Amino acid sequence: MTTALLVLVGVLLLLVVVVFLLRRRFLLSGLGAVTMWYRPEGTPRWSVGVAWYGGDALLWYRALSLSVRPQQRLSRAGFRVLAQRPAGREDLALPGDVLVLSCSTGGGRCELAMEPSTLTGFLSWVESAPPGS
Repeated sequence: MTTALLVLVGVLLLLVVVVFLLRRRFLLSGLGAVTMWYRPEGTPRWSVGVAWYGGDALLWYRALSLSVRPQQRLSRAGFRVLAQRPAGREDLALPGDVLVLSCSTGGGRCELAMEPSTLTGFLSWVESAPPGS
């Protein structure tokens, strides 16, 4: 009985790991998919994830999750970049070479951090919003 239970637990654990890896591979395989850190205003903690931007929204998926739904959906229409700075001492969870964007969204303010190589494409997407949006 206990051997069968241990085998079942092992199989379930293996299944969770496989689903997690497949989800991450799927998220990173799309066009416009970049690694991005997200921090809502007033929160000291950064969360790493995968962001897809295209069309009219940025969809941000938490990296350490099994959910197939985005944890954040930021509409391009109400999205504004207020400031840009390099990661500092207060940003311990971030790699040293990322840039932090202070942003205003329809749902409030937040900070996004990304590598410099992805920043140009992201800012082009933000600035290319249709007129009047």
